[in-house]
Formats: sequence, C-alpha cells, structure tokens
Amino acid sequence: MKKKLFIPGPVDVTPEALARMATPMIGHRTSEASVLQKSIHDKMQKVFYTEQRIMFSTSSGSGFMEGAIRSCTRKRAAVFSVGAFGNRWYDMAVANAVPADKFESEWGKPTTPEMVEQALSTGKYDLITVTHNETSTGVMNPVEEIAEVMKKYPDVVWCLDAVSSAAGSKIEVDKLGVDICITSTQKALGLPPGLAICSFSQKAYEATKEVEYRGLYFDMKEIYETIEKKNHQYPSTPSLSHMYALDYQLDQILLEGLDNRFERHIEMAKYVRAWANRHFELLPEEKYASNTLTNIKNTREISVGNLNKQLAKRGMVISNGYGKMKDVTFRIAHMAETTLPEIKELLVNVEDILGL
Repeated sequence: MKKKLFIPGPVDVTPEALARMATPMIGHRTSEASVLQKSIHDKMQKVFYTEQRIMFSTSSGSGFMEGAIRSCTRKRAAVFSVGAFGNRWYDMAVANAVPADKFESEWGKPTTPEMVEQALSTGKYDLITVTHNETSTGVMNPVEEIAEVMKKYPDVVWCLDAVSSAAGSKIEVDKLGVDICITSTQKALGLPPGLAICSFSQKAYEATKEVEYRGLYFDMKEIYETIEKKNHQYPSTPSLSHMYALDYQLDQILLEGLDNRFERHIEMAKYVRAWANRHFELLPEEKYASNTLTNIKNTREISVGNLNKQLAKRGMVISNGYGKMKDVTFRIAHMAETTLPEIKELLVNVEDILGL
C-alpha cells in the first residue's frame, strides 16, 4: 500500500512532477541545458527573494553545506547548532580541517541573537553557519533577529541551512543579508531527493579567492565561475531529470503564489501545534516552532513504532524522534503539497489508534 508521507523528507511528489523526470535526455553541454538551468535560476531567485547567483549541485543539501564551510572559511567558522544537522555542519568543518567552534543550544532551544553577538564580538570568526529550520528538534531560528546582529559584522560570511524550510517558509535572503542560503529538493520544494540549491553572494565568492584548498566537486568558486563564464553550465554532469521536474514544480509554486504557499504551511503548523498542546506537549517554545514540521514531546510514553505500524495499515506514516530523541519525541511534517484536510485526516486517525 502506498503510504502518505508525513515525515520530514522525502515528501510525496505529484504525479505531474514525477512525470517530468522521464523527459528524454539532452546533452548537458547544449544550449537547451543552459536555457533549462537559467529558467530554474530565475525562478529560485523569486523563491529566495534574492538577486544573488543561484547554484545547483547533484547532491543532497549536505554537499553545499560542506562546500560552503570549506570554500569560504578564511580564518575560523562559528557553527551555531540547534540539533543534529547543526552538529553535522560542525563535523563537516572538522573532517575538512576547517578551523571551527561549535555553539550548541540545548535541543529544543533556538540560536539567539545574543549568542551570535557574543561569538562575533571576539573578532575570531569570518564565517558563521545557522540552521534556519532544524528537523531533529522542530526549531525554527529567529533569523530576522540574528540579521540585526549580522549588520554589525559586514565582513562575516553568513551561511544558512534552509534545507527543510525553503519554499515552505518565507526567507528573504537579500533583506536578511544571508550570503549562502542552502536548500534541497526533497522537502518543502516537493520533489525527490538528489538536487541541492543555494544562493551565493559576491561577498561569498570573494571569500573563496582567499581559500587555497576548497576541494573539487564542491568547490564553490569553480561552480560560480563556470556558471558565469559558460552561460549557466556546470563543472560536473548535472541531473537534468531533477532539473526538468524542478522547473515544472517552481512554476506550480509560483502559480500557487508564494504568500499563499507560506500561509498554507503556517495554517497546517498552527493546527498541528494546537493538537499537540491538547494531547501532548511541543518540544520547542511555540514562537520558535517550525512551520514545516512539528516536534512533539511523547508525554504519554506511547510506542511510536506501534503507532506507525497501525498508521501504515491506514496508508499513512509519521516520524519518530531523531537520534537521541527517538521515542522521547515524535514528528509530524506538514510541507510541500500537503494540505490542511490531509493533516486533519491524519490526526483523526492518530486519535482513533491511541484512543485519545
């Protein structure tokens, strides 16, 4: 039985978007490929609210996360973590011999502007990484407040992990002053995994020139320059199948209207939060709760595994807690093309199974 996915990625993909992945191949060095890649570039600028260069990678979002911290850290990186994927960014720095320090919040708590100010006021760091939306904890960081701090440090490159929020929550890249905003296809964009996307500022590009060992496949300088010099071409073979689907999906997103799409996500998030507060308890403080997934404390000590077994019989699946939060919390995603009626149907079934 096909199960409706209420997990933090991958997400359900519409048959129409999946069909675009079966588009016959073209040469990836042809003018047709350039036209396709330019089309996606211009539409993603709208989704990110940016005039910056958009870049793609045939990888998960982790590829660009690693590429960003390796290619743009000249002196030392400050990695702000609110969960497993913030920690992963620090691990990437260590694995690439990039000098870095980790500033980890208690799981369920945000990165605060005060934390960023305290770190940057030391003058030790020329790059920071922030997780916009952390799937392991359900925290959405207050990036608008952090942006006010960043204005005082114009030479610091700001990297933002928006893997699980872009196209599901409004992120005004240029207004915030974000230099590298990273996402990937399998979350709120509503496509299969396999393509990473980022915005990349001129400041970030200038930083790459001062870094000698940037790696090869994820050398952000080479990717940036190849796009510039070769009319939206890429150094390595891109996944054209994903790009056909992404080009189509971006049309659908813009047709829905960005504000309408963001409001739909907020409406679903509010509904799930209210349900969680009624029957369980939210992990993060509500003002820091994600718009694309809700992390719920397992205050009733239910078996999440057994709940999922029963949901599977009804054609649905949610997500257990991540890592050390397994069985301590459970997560319900509400992103991409999911609708409020589908969320309501899920929660009715959860209540029925649990006898709530």
